[in-house]
Amino acid sequence: MDFSSKLLEQAVDEMSQLPGIGKRTALRLVLHLLKQPEEQTSRLSKSLLDLRENIKLCSNCFNISDTELCEICANPNRVSEIVCVVEDIRDVMAIENTGQYRGHYHVLGGKISPMDGVGPSQLTIKALIEKVREGKIEEIIFALSSTLEGDTTNFYIFKQLEGIGIKTSTIARGISVGDELEYADEVTLGRSITNRIPFENSLKS
Repeated sequence: MDFSSKLLEQAVDEMSQLPGIGKRTALRLVLHLLKQPEEQTSRLSKSLLDLRENIKLCSNCFNISDTELCEICANPNRVSEIVCVVEDIRDVMAIENTGQYRGHYHVLGGKISPMDGVGPSQLTIKALIEKVREGKIEEIIFALSSTLEGDTTNFYIFKQLEGIGIKTSTIARGISVGDELEYADEVTLGRSITNRIPFENSLKS
């Protein structure tokens, strides 16, 4: 792709680094921004800089937050004794949209995937186990996607929790194998959480 401007080429190159954005789509987006009022582009730039410089991870659940504790963990009406283990903020948002869950979360920041060089130490598993050992959690709900990596991560954490005497469950298999939670419809996902099953039962299926 030939460019008449180095500035345009640089902007397109950066935009095309985003997931799912090829060079042609990046060019279309950059040209669109050029046609907008300067204030609009400035607001976009500022919001991205603010996001990068000021975003935090909740000190309790590792969800993306503006403050030390995210709104969910800081809400006294949530049930802190039940913790739903998810991969990232997209899963938190998907589950919250169902309106069927009132507990806390624990965001792992990914899934165990040796092929991608992601092991347990790259995730927040250790912090989860430490929270459980403190004795303030009564139930862990595994809500990772039904993929090989998701099942491996669930099983690894389950084995780490053995002997602690905590209830472990998993969302019901209303979510098809291989599906990501963020793409599940709210009714199906809500029922999967409400009708969750003991994790041990999922190992027999």
